[in-house]
Amino acid sequence: MPRYRHVLFDLDGTLIDSAPAILASYREAFASAGCTPVRAIDASIVGPPLTETLQLLTGRTDAALIAELADHFKASYDTAGYRQTAAYAGVGEMLERLTAGGCRLSIATNKRLLPTQLILSHLGWAEHFEAVYALDMFQPRLPDKATMIARLLADRGIAREDAIYIGDRAEDGESADANRLPFIAATWGYGSLEAGDMAPHWRAADTPAALAAALLAG
Repeated sequence: MPRYRHVLFDLDGTLIDSAPAILASYREAFASAGCTPVRAIDASIVGPPLTETLQLLTGRTDAALIAELADHFKASYDTAGYRQTAAYAGVGEMLERLTAGGCRLSIATNKRLLPTQLILSHLGWAEHFEAVYALDMFQPRLPDKATMIARLLADRGIAREDAIYIGDRAEDGESADANRLPFIAATWGYGSLEAGDMAPHWRAADTPAALAAALLAG
């Protein structure tokens, strides 16, 4: 039996390198709206939900402007942009190994549900995941990742002692802590938590193969 029966994954920066596709669609959105961002559109902005990122990039909370930019972003990303997404080396093999080893896999991501599903299908991974949760799959929208993980656990009847969360940012570890789940940082992603960013009880894996070995250890 695997060490953890249920493995919950973040998506961006953990399983996939979505930065090139996301950044291209943000740049296209700002160009289409004739708006200039107040900070660089680079990999540091990837991870938070779309609305929060647009507020960061504009330095504004104007609902009409944010909605316009969001529409431009979705028109770009949800049609062709998402296809530029690449899997990190070894992740596909890791998912196959975990599934074969008896782990039941889920996604809990800040990414919107539609592009998440499109990407999983594009990469041929949809069959690996029993549940895919995103903040926008509920109305009203879930407020944060910690709440989303709690909802996933409750909906699926998953006991906390049987589950673990895997991500690449401090927010991921803090969301795991809020749900009393163990956390492993995927340090190959662009979140790349460093030693000084890690809580003492968090662990890290520097390759997908190392993560699979840790998760399947009896």
